Amino acid sequence: MLYKSPLSTRKEIIIHLAFWVIAAYFTLIKFKNAQLEIVPLSIFEITWAIVFVASFYFNYILVLPRVINKFNWKKAFVGLLCNMFFFIVFRYLVEEILVFQLSGERNYYRGTPLWYYAFDNLYFSSLPIIVSTFFWLIIFVIRLYAYNQFILEEKKNTEIKFLKAQINPHFIFNTLNNIYSMVYFQSPKSLPAIEKLSSIMRFTTYESQKEKIKLTDELNYIESYIQLEELRHEQENFVKTIVQISDNTIQIPPYILSPFVENALKHGVALTETPIHIQLQATTKELTFTVTNTIGQQKKDKLGGIGLENVKRRLQIHYPNQHQLTINNSNNTFTIQLHIQLTA
Repeated sequence: MLYKSPLSTRKEIIIHLAFWVIAAYFTLIKFKNAQLEIVPLSIFEITWAIVFVASFYFNYILVLPRVINKFNWKKAFVGLLCNMFFFIVFRYLVEEILVFQLSGERNYYRGTPLWYYAFDNLYFSSLPIIVSTFFWLIIFVIRLYAYNQFILEEKKNTEIKFLKAQINPHFIFNTLNNIYSMVYFQSPKSLPAIEKLSSIMRFTTYESQKEKIKLTDELNYIESYIQLEELRHEQENFVKTIVQISDNTIQIPPYILSPFVENALKHGVALTETPIHIQLQATTKELTFTVTNTIGQQKKDKLGGIGLENVKRRLQIHYPNQHQLTINNSNNTFTIQLHIQLTA
């Protein structure tokens, strides 16, 4: 995605025009006896305005971009000298040569030494330099902040895509192992399992690419996963589910709940006598998801932690300071409870 600054050149020009209109208003307009009057300007007040604007944009357009790019104090000092030199020379050309040729008037007394003229204008040159530098830095900071926000958002989106890419192969690996077991033992439930996997793959291919999906779609995905496990174990009702949703339009990021169920089914004791308990309560404001399972005696394989660590990172990205994940491992029971504040 190409970056496009929210503060375009057109908007910058509009800001400049507004600035000069405001400056002109406070310079030219005054109220006297409840009457609006336009202040008359002398010829040298007009030339001062011309010199000021020219020096303003000499610094703004030519000097500052070169000084700020790979900034160092030597460049800043040279830039300051260039600004002062331009101001002094341009003002001298306008007031002491051009105006004198047109009207016979000078701003300085005839015979004023050039060194005195230059020294005297060091002070006057500081005003357009300071104002234009301050103005340029404001625009620069606004654009820099917007660009940094864009980079952070792109970094977050890239990380989310990477995390999703981790989830999909991990789940497929587990599911294919399940189906392989059924095919190996010539289970008649092999074809239904493949059909369930096909349904899940449609979800993985299309829904997982979205930033958010309906909560009900995630639950359907979990249900299909559970049914695949039931086919593999050739028993039913070893997962007890309680779902309470106040609004079917609630949306969450994909794969934000399913890794907890996957973890329980893979590493817990999935039996009718010791069922896995899944409970979901969701409103438009908050969501609470709890998974409880009896701890299995089998040794946890090396890939076992990918899903949980992955979802922890995604929660930090999608719900910073808006979620609480509690993991309790005691009395041979493993419980994970996730609470999400859906509205900040």
